[in-house]
Amino acid sequence: MTPRKRFQIIIDFTMTAMLPVLMAYELVGEAAHEWVGLAMFVLFILHHILNHKWHQNLLKGRYSGIRILGTVIDMLLLVIMVCLPVSGIMMSHHVFVFLPISSSGTTLTRTMHLLASYWGFVLMSVHLGLHWGMLMGVARKIIRIREVSSIRTIILRAVTILIAAYGVYAFMHRDIGSYRLLENRFVFFDFDEPLVLFFADYLAIMGLFACVSYYASKMLQRIAIKRKSMRRQ
Repeated sequence: MTPRKRFQIIIDFTMTAMLPVLMAYELVGEAAHEWVGLAMFVLFILHHILNHKWHQNLLKGRYSGIRILGTVIDMLLLVIMVCLPVSGIMMSHHVFVFLPISSSGTTLTRTMHLLASYWGFVLMSVHLGLHWGMLMGVARKIIRIREVSSIRTIILRAVTILIAAYGVYAFMHRDIGSYRLLENRFVFFDFDEPLVLFFADYLAIMGLFACVSYYASKMLQRIAIKRKSMRRQ
């Protein structure tokens, strides 16, 4: 594995780990939230620089179902990752307090940040699932797993089902849908709740959407293969 590839993996892993921290806004503190948000934006830029070929190939080649899905998700994430820092800077009370552009009291700014945060959380989880096969391939190389094990596969799938099932519960319990649809514009935080439990719930929700998008991509790939075989016949 090349040093560049390792650096890309470290960036992607760090961004994934930052997501639950950013969602725990009130629990980790306002200042920490702003600094982690800034770090996330910097890593997002580095991520796109290291994957510059994606931009170069946007207008090249044939668009299959899975490529259309991935491109739509990536484009939406680009929009969200513009809205988040812009609204975040305008509401900043710590990192960017020196800038004369504060609008922390405007409903529009807060609504944009809330909407972008929860949709970004879901779409980043979906993005993770679309690239899960590649990430598992890298993990196998790092751990040096070469032989296929049916027992290991069954155990991993069982764990995946459990995480996804708990993710459904956590999604409903945390009322994530109401924030994404702006049915509720004020996020509730239980300050008596252990932070580890909050992270566990949001990691499970990430796992749920990653699982759904991974298997959706597998289904689209199978459909594409069947169509190709039918055309050859």
